Formats: sequence, structure tokens, C-alpha cells
Amino acid sequence: MAHILLVDDDPHIREVVRFALQAAGHTVHEAVDGQDALDRFAAQPADAVVLDIMMPELDGLEVCRRLRTRSSQVPILFLSSKDDEFDRVLGLELGADDYVTKPFSPRELVARVKAMLRRAAAHAAPTPEPGSRLTLGTLALDPTRHRCWVGGTEVVLTVTEFDLLRALFGFVGKAYSRDELIDRVWGAGHHITDRTIDSHVRRIRRKLDAAGGIDPIETVYGLGYRLRAPG
Repeated sequence: MAHILLVDDDPHIREVVRFALQAAGHTVHEAVDGQDALDRFAAQPADAVVLDIMMPELDGLEVCRRLRTRSSQVPILFLSSKDDEFDRVLGLELGADDYVTKPFSPRELVARVKAMLRRAAAHAAPTPEPGSRLTLGTLALDPTRHRCWVGGTEVVLTVTEFDLLRALFGFVGKAYSRDELIDRVWGAGHHITDRTIDSHVRRIRRKLDAAGGIDPIETVYGLGYRLRAPG
């Protein structure tokens, strides 16, 4: 169904993940370290990447950063230890889409990968009908082509970032709880933490600010976020 690049220096972890993904119908390409992952991605770009954080020499965070310079769209899922919260958050800030913690359920990992691929496919193959451009001041989204602009400057967003901003456009001025945003972006039943939402929002804010000095996202303390109506 998809070509998955699996990056982990632990052969046991690779075996478990490979078996689970292959059982779901995917083709798995394995890399044993960060440089190996970059070389393999350059030779054959993957449909998604499952990436360990803790690896010798070139760790997963640096691999993620470099992958994002090559592709803003490829879904990236981190594998992390439970005590690596700082690294998980940093990974999301660097552009990862999701993560699972070790020890993990292979079934959950496959479900997370499936969700990432589904959202990526929606971006890669938009509906043929032209969509209406969504605008808020100088901010504009094109849901059909999955593109974003601030003024005349295009803002390159990951699949998750675009979907999250699109969800906030659902009703400008409405305060969406983090749980509502999780349901709208990842789908009901996904166990995404508040920190994950917050990390993606911070990354969106930085990109919009760099493109046009705007921050239309307002934090609703104790609840979530909303888009601030102009004026």
C-alpha cells in the first residue's frame, strides 16, 4: 500500500515494526542509523518515515530536520522512550507529525501510520472541483491545492500543520478545545496529547510570523485555540 522508511538502530525494534507494517500491506525499507536513512531517502523517497529519536552519531531529531529541508509533505512519526518528552516536543517543533512511545503497541503504530498516510493522500490528490480560498486578513488557505499564503508569500506547511490551521478556519472566532482539534485533524479515538497540539501551533505561528509578521491564532487558556477575526 505504501513505502515506509523505518529507521532504528535496534534490530529487535525494526523486526517488530517491520512485521506489523508488512502485515498491514506496506513495503518497509530499513535504515540502521541516521545517515543511512538520509541516503536511502535520497535514493528512493518514502511515503512515510518511522524514525527513532535516540541513535548514535546522527540522531532522529537531526534526521527529521534534514528530511524537512527535502520534503515538507512526507509524514514523519517518531519512536521515543517515555522519559524523552523534551525530545518528543522538540521533534514536533522540527516538523514531525506524530509519535509513539516505547514500549508501544504495534497495532497502535500501524493505526498512526495509516492516519498519516490518509491525510497525506488527501493533500497529494485533492478533489478535482476547485475549492473556495479561505481568507482572514492577509492569510489565505486553498483547501483544494493545500497551499497557504500570507499576502503574496507562500507558507510551506506540513500536512499536519495545514490540517490544523484548516480546522481552525472551520468557524473563525470559535474557540476549539484541544480535544476538538484532535478529532478534526487526527480523527476520533486518537490519543494525542495537548503538548502535541501546542507544538504544532507554535510551529505554525513561527512560519506565519516569518512570512508576514502575523499571528492570527489566539490561545484560549484552559481550553484551546481560535482564529482571531480581523478588527
